[in-house]
Amino acid sequence: MGVHSFSATNIRGQEVHLDQYKGKVLLVVNTASKCGFTPQYSELQKLHESYSDRGLVILGFPCDQFGGQEPGSNEEIDTFCQINYGVTFPLFYKIEVLGDNKHPLFGYLTEALPFEGFDLNDGTGKMMHNMLTKAGTIEGNDIKWNFTKFLIDADGNPIQRFEPTVSPADMTSEIEALL
Repeated sequence: MGVHSFSATNIRGQEVHLDQYKGKVLLVVNTASKCGFTPQYSELQKLHESYSDRGLVILGFPCDQFGGQEPGSNEEIDTFCQINYGVTFPLFYKIEVLGDNKHPLFGYLTEALPFEGFDLNDGTGKMMHNMLTKAGTIEGNDIKWNFTKFLIDADGNPIQRFEPTVSPADMTSEIEALL
């Protein structure tokens, strides 16, 4: 199957068929503008600037399902990302990544790349684990929070899932291995 069989609406309202990215390595990320992980936009933009000429495409999917941390309209999200982080990689319409209205792409990705937990040796990972355990949402393969990242190879196959606590800057060796 692969991600190339999906489509999504970009931030400007145009339908994008992901098969246009055949031959490219993708990093698919659910994002939010008012999250403690929002500064990861800067690191994602740096990855875009460093690797887009070698075939990396970052796809940002805003989502408001985690703490109401993406309350704006699509236009407000686009403006926020450009002004505050200089984002030039593709952004998409705000979507859902959980529940009955989950975008099919994220249903596929969470099934293909199950949740394996947080690094409990990392303070933020331990905090996320404890918070989600207390909330009763730590079980299962669903996305746990904003800025979950999925690395996809050039053939559209999901390769690796990175939880929000993993900095995009710490993913360069995995990205370079696929380029």
